Amino acid sequence: MIRSATIFFALIVIFSSCKKSDSPDPASQETITKNVSYGSNAQQKMDIYLPAGRNSSTTKVMIMIHGGGWNTGDKTDLDVYVDSLRKRDPSYAVFNLNYRLANAPDIFPAQENDIKTAVEFIYNKRSEYNISDKFVLLGASAGAHLALLQGYKNITTVKPKAIVDFFGPTDLVDLYNNPPNPLVQPLLAGVLGGTPTSQATLYAQSSPVNFVNVLSSPTLILQGGTDIVVGTSQSNLLNTKLFIANVPHQLVFYPTEGHGWVGANLTDSFNKIQAFLAAYVN
Repeated sequence: MIRSATIFFALIVIFSSCKKSDSPDPASQETITKNVSYGSNAQQKMDIYLPAGRNSSTTKVMIMIHGGGWNTGDKTDLDVYVDSLRKRDPSYAVFNLNYRLANAPDIFPAQENDIKTAVEFIYNKRSEYNISDKFVLLGASAGAHLALLQGYKNITTVKPKAIVDFFGPTDLVDLYNNPPNPLVQPLLAGVLGGTPTSQATLYAQSSPVNFVNVLSSPTLILQGGTDIVVGTSQSNLLNTKLFIANVPHQLVFYPTEGHGWVGANLTDSFNKIQAFLAAYVN
């Protein structure tokens, strides 16, 4: 009887061990989760792409922010960017964000606050997601403005290793006073609730160039030479500020491109991004 009991318990131990070893480590599998809430508003959602083999020491994080004049657009607009990055470097965890669109009552700085909340949400879930604190911010147009503002201004929780700016507004006072087309002034006035005269502090606090300093994150700027939505002067202003502050940066001009591009030049942009991140995110 004693011998039988011993064999019985030995079999239980062996069986339990086999079950444990057969259970896959969740971090060993790629997972894609859409529309994860990071706040109570229906627009505060993100798509999450977690790579296989991720870990909390080395897995880098790319946070993407869509454009659309702050008051339109959707994270799906950047799906091609997500695909491009993941094909080049599948080791990145990618978080593609939505945020409250700037329609009353959710005008600025609601959008800035949402990006800050989303970054903090991701940072606080590093252990759960098995990702590191090596964050990169990438945005297009208004999303690039939000990426730059977060990356230069709101760095208490985490300072990004790099920022990628696709033709983003950088100085909202200058953009209002020197609009590249007649629609820019009413757009800015609607998004910020007034003009640089009536909302001087908000315009200043919402302009990324005002937060550049010697400790700012390395920045890659991508700009079309015929852009009539966010003129080339906005990228030039940021480029000058970064140069004066001695911040590592690169300005890439596409002389014949407007406000966004596809094809060979977009491929070139992601080649430039890949090289820039390899140099500064480690």
